[in-house]
Amino acid sequence: MSLTKIGKTRWGGAFYGLNHSYDSIISVENLLEAWKEFVRWKRGKKDVQEFQLSLMDNILSLHADLSDRNYCHGGYHPFNISDPKPRNIHKATVRDRLLHHAVYRILYPYFDKRFIHDSYSCRLNKGTHRALNRFMDFGNRVSRNYTKQCWVLKCDVRKFFASVNHEILLQILAKYIQDKDTAGLLKIIITSFHSTGPGKGLPLGNLTSQLLVNIYMNEFDQFMKHKLKAKHYIRYADDFVILSSDKDCLCTVYQYIVHFLGNKLKLELHPDKVFIKTYASGVDFLGWVHFPDHRVLRTVTKRRMFKNLSKNFSEESRASYLGLLKHGNTQKLRKKILN
Repeated sequence: MSLTKIGKTRWGGAFYGLNHSYDSIISVENLLEAWKEFVRWKRGKKDVQEFQLSLMDNILSLHADLSDRNYCHGGYHPFNISDPKPRNIHKATVRDRLLHHAVYRILYPYFDKRFIHDSYSCRLNKGTHRALNRFMDFGNRVSRNYTKQCWVLKCDVRKFFASVNHEILLQILAKYIQDKDTAGLLKIIITSFHSTGPGKGLPLGNLTSQLLVNIYMNEFDQFMKHKLKAKHYIRYADDFVILSSDKDCLCTVYQYIVHFLGNKLKLELHPDKVFIKTYASGVDFLGWVHFPDHRVLRTVTKRRMFKNLSKNFSEESRASYLGLLKHGNTQKLRKKILN
């Protein structure tokens, strides 16, 4: 990877706005389609069942509030999960979550076309496994089929969702969305939640949050690809890696990254989760430790897997773990689970 002079680039020019109107988001037809998507796998939930008892009345009421610009976002129900590390989830009401799906249905296709190829989190036809394979592909390219040294800069954004700055996010959205009603609706959703302080944070429980953090980090992705010219860059949510044959170049790139994230997006890197090391020594990325000719499951993931199976064994969970293990060198682990 070569580091070029920071300057004007082709991605910093004119923006092409969202063509869909506010009415297409709030239409009864879109709300009904959003309901079909939302209710999948949730029919057994009590709050969903209560909403469904008067489904058309509830949808028409939501549509009326949105049409009259009287919509107000409700509160959140917080709860904790281990996924695998402890996470604080904030669940909105069924009414609000239905709206999130309606907004997502219209906005996602537009923004997804504007994301870089190597952003893999919460996108159709992407995901963890494709990111892992891309990492291996990049490793092969940079090392020239393991004949040259390959260095990897691995970074992790600290308190990612909790640190998203509302004002900056709204400024980014304004570059793409000229419709005032759509922008106003997004502002209502974004400002309905605060985490570490006023004007900061997005709730992990909102579908819209998945899209909004990708829009937020797309500013960084574009900076990496078009200003720093990082050819071998991969991001999955708050984790990202850059591969290069030049260690000194990665050290310089790291300084630019810290400056851009801090000044442009008000984000910080986790000090304990940043490193530069060789590909041959093993790189921990997305739950796997990667080597030039194979990858193995992270030790802590392995221990958690067997602990879960011993405590709450089921054929479904075993099948799920076996599916996971197909993506690495895990023959012994698979035999152990099967037995």
